Amino acid sequence: MREIKLDVNFKVYPSVDNLEESVKALMLKAVEARKKAYAPYSKFRVGAAILLANGEVVTGSNQENAAYPSGLCAERTAIFYAGANYPDEKIIAIAVSACSDLKVTKGPIPPCGACRQSMFEYEVKQEQSIKLFCMGGEGEVVESNSIGNILPFHFDKSVL
Repeated sequence: MREIKLDVNFKVYPSVDNLEESVKALMLKAVEARKKAYAPYSKFRVGAAILLANGEVVTGSNQENAAYPSGLCAERTAIFYAGANYPDEKIIAIAVSACSDLKVTKGPIPPCGACRQSMFEYEVKQEQSIKLFCMGGEGEVVESNSIGNILPFHFDKSVL
């Protein structure tokens, strides 16, 4: 038998106001993107903002569809747009903000499993970690130094 030990660390900031100015600006773009979400069914809005190495910021919001699961999460909307339009640019950081129309979301809300896997693909592709910042509608912000940190027992191209 062999044991695998996973060590996962996060930084927690009390609010968006405690972030470095450049990260705060990125998170505020995620909040703006969240406001553009099309979420008539779940009433759960998510916005993502991606900082590229060239300084460009790409945003995305969740887009639902009456034919569930035909919609797409904000993180994948943004990262696929970045990959399609800036295929050679490295991704430096991703900010995600989520909230519900039905209740206050004060704690950080992490990406779903499909989004974690999709974002991790780009981290593997670029051979460089991508910082991730997550928050709810208000309150604390969590920072992860890499996507691999939130998907520690991962699947990637090395197994294919």
